[in-house]
Amino acid sequence: MLIALGGLPGTGKTTIARELARQLGAVHLRIDSIEQALRDYGVAGRSMDDAGYRAAYAIAADNLCTGQTVIADSVNPLPVTRDAWVAVAQRTGARVVEVEVICSDPDEHRRRAEMRISDIPGLQLPTWEEIVSREYHPWDREHIVVDTALRDVEQNVKMLREALAAQRG
Repeated sequence: MLIALGGLPGTGKTTIARELARQLGAVHLRIDSIEQALRDYGVAGRSMDDAGYRAAYAIAADNLCTGQTVIADSVNPLPVTRDAWVAVAQRTGARVVEVEVICSDPDEHRRRAEMRISDIPGLQLPTWEEIVSREYHPWDREHIVVDTALRDVEQNVKMLREALAAQRG
């Protein structure tokens, strides 16, 4: 199964992805880590977003082919990136579940964004202004929404696991 997380920076995607991966024994695939590794190697400029996502799609496919559950942790801001995750799952015969992580309280979202510290050496986190001005398209298809303003991490992961189980039928 591929669990494709998306949402603006600072909403809590990585926190949820890590805990869900721990509980499920899943692979946590984090775009920020991949993109920073590419920057460290000297890849820069306009090609960064595409390169990071393309690398992630390939790594996800490799892991899905071995039967692993993969949690893709990325902003996933555009229909084209969301479609690409679906295509990875289809190519590998895996089920895909799309999840949008939001923080419905703008003041809390801003506080988190301004207070967080990067855990990836060299990664510069976006400012609040960069977050709110980022291109991010509304989802146009069925997906699970996790609102981190309403519940803590444990409650959100429990709710997400219940939603995943319900989708299995």
